Amino acid sequence: MCIMKYLWAYSIPLVGILCIFQQGFWSYFLIVFVFIFIPILEYILPLNHSNYSDEEKEKKLKNKLYDWLLYLNILIVYGSLFFTFKIVQTTSLQLYELIGIVLSLGIILGSNGINVAHELGHRKILFERILGKLLLVPSHYTHFFIEHNHGHHLDVSTPEDPSTAKYNQNLYSFWWQAVSGTYMKAWKIQKKINEINNTSFFSPKNDMFWFTILQITYLISLYAFFGLKVLIVGISAGIIGFLLLETINYIEHYGLKRKKLPSGRYERVTEKHSWNSNHILGRIILYELTRHSDHHYKSTKEYQILECHEESPQLPYGYPTSMVLSFIPPLWFSIMNKRIPEEMK
Repeated sequence: MCIMKYLWAYSIPLVGILCIFQQGFWSYFLIVFVFIFIPILEYILPLNHSNYSDEEKEKKLKNKLYDWLLYLNILIVYGSLFFTFKIVQTTSLQLYELIGIVLSLGIILGSNGINVAHELGHRKILFERILGKLLLVPSHYTHFFIEHNHGHHLDVSTPEDPSTAKYNQNLYSFWWQAVSGTYMKAWKIQKKINEINNTSFFSPKNDMFWFTILQITYLISLYAFFGLKVLIVGISAGIIGFLLLETINYIEHYGLKRKKLPSGRYERVTEKHSWNSNHILGRIILYELTRHSDHHYKSTKEYQILECHEESPQLPYGYPTSMVLSFIPPLWFSIMNKRIPEEMK
């Protein structure tokens, strides 16, 4: 498929901005678009299991447009924030409208903010990693950069990983586990890095210290430039953004476990320790995040060349539909529990 298919990833902020601009009950339409319209299209559209030849992969890696499609999300996310904050600051809005605006902005932060930050956070180029960190700021989740790269990818599908949902664990319990657990683990990882590098707490290399300063500065700036109402909206939208991230984390590894070896260590991460989805629209709008098995199998691979492993556990639905199902635990359990390999239960 053509590279331009990834323009679909901009459909969420485009619809979101229109919803925020229209206000009223239209401010809720992005929820309909993401969790009803897209799942319906995913149900209709065929699955795409195809992978790429070595020649195709080489061409995709050389094509810098794939990178620029990610970089543009910096302008989209921060542009959406400024646009929304000005509307909230200058317009008399009813409570239900503010709630709709918060939900719409939060979805944008989750899809085009944290999701893109995740991709850029794995890159080797400093500039790209900086962009990734900036995309995490509005969702109050800069610590994700440290915990995800130095914690989650090492401990995925083990009890040591707060971002792995246990068998029969509901989403709402997982939210608490993941949000609190990843933050505390990020500090533990940073402390260990400081000890290894013999750096002080206030060192320029202490990311968690500077992430904290950056997050506080962001919130103070919202209050200083836009006022209390915008500060509340900014905080609330960020919470929606990181809860959407953790909902995706929930469905990516739900119930999957790595075996503990006689040595006391866990077996290496394979393509069997993440759920895969080949539903085409979810793949496109999330920059191939749904091919998560391959991402964990080879975390340095860029999104445009991620592949399908047939031996990976397969989600029956795409990510948007799976997220909706996860909001209703009994329904989620009834569909997913029977799909978990017996040896992992």
